[in-house]
Amino acid sequence: MIGQQHHESGAHFAFTDRWGGVSAAPYEQLNLGGAVGDDPAAVRANRDLVARELGLDPAAVVWMNQVHGRDVAVVEGPWGEGDIPSVDGVVTARRGLALAVLTADCVPVLLADPVAGIAGAAHAGRPGLVAGVVPAAVAAMTALGAEPSRIVAHVGPAVCGRCYEVPEAMRADVAAVVPEAWATTSWGTPSVDVAAGVRAQLAAVGVQLRTQSPLCTRESADHYSYRRDRTTGRLASYVWLGGVPGEAAQ
Repeated sequence: MIGQQHHESGAHFAFTDRWGGVSAAPYEQLNLGGAVGDDPAAVRANRDLVARELGLDPAAVVWMNQVHGRDVAVVEGPWGEGDIPSVDGVVTARRGLALAVLTADCVPVLLADPVAGIAGAAHAGRPGLVAGVVPAAVAAMTALGAEPSRIVAHVGPAVCGRCYEVPEAMRADVAAVVPEAWATTSWGTPSVDVAAGVRAQLAAVGVQLRTQSPLCTRESADHYSYRRDRTTGRLASYVWLGGVPGEAAQ
């Protein structure tokens, strides 16, 4: 169910795979996306399952209405019913509040400054990479008191540059903004490496990338991939901070 977890100095990071939930095909099993056509009751059950496994209150997880942009919201608590904003980044200074990102090929970016008690999460697809959602999330964290040199970043499973085929003109447009994203597929056609672009953007703002998942969602049967399956579920990535500064991860 939880594909990967990382803990450091009170900061918690988690990434799901597609197994261990209740959704039926073609969303089987642990679909956490509420806007892909799955039964809403199954999505709620899956979100509850993951939250409980992580030791979180399901009602205290912050989700986004992701739109492939660069807007970032500062949050102090869960959204009210029907109040989820259209953003691709969220940051918080509230310890214990979990921030979540939904993906099925895009790059989930989790950020934390455990010293300042600031966490952030960003949804970086190709449009968001070009728009600069990751630097925007870091800037929002800095405005709350985080220091880029203290922020640690974990990047979850995403489609790799060997598999993300795009038209030549699109590759050129992306590379004009983020040169590091220029790539070629394993079969020799133009592609974009969004994760490589994210790494470059993090480095440019002084943020340390602690881990990047080696998994390609398109290649992995254990993960959802929109490019592979079109009608499919969504993975989730979570970041939150412990209750007090310097708290050891449990």
